[in-house]
Amino acid sequence: MTAVREGLPEGRYGRPRTPDRSDRKLRVAAWVTGALAVVALGLYGWSYMSGSSVNADVLTFKVVSASQVNATIQVYKGADQTAVCTVVSEDVDKDEVGRKDVTVTQHGTTVVTGVTIRTTARATDAELLSCTAR
Repeated sequence: MTAVREGLPEGRYGRPRTPDRSDRKLRVAAWVTGALAVVALGLYGWSYMSGSSVNADVLTFKVVSASQVNATIQVYKGADQTAVCTVVSEDVDKDEVGRKDVTVTQHGTTVVTGVTIRTTARATDAELLSCTAR
């Protein structure tokens, strides 16, 4: 013998749940927040990728005296960009003994320039610390 049920007993489990107005508002708010997050992430990515980048290398350096180092740097930048590069010199203990900010305004995408760094002690090297677009 098989019992066939036609539904739940009346009133035993409360009324069936139907989406009400607060659930709909919550869903709309979640979608709007998600869409804004996607747009913000896209704008951040676009600005990061389209940002002007400047790279540079120290080609050569020569310790001239106990108070001076000459270095040659090569800067890769946009043709009409101005770059500011910081070159430091260090002693044998890797302590910084000199620093020079170099502004590169020459037109062209690859610029080679010379830098003279005054030092407080005898330096052993010259290194590029940073290079940014202005």
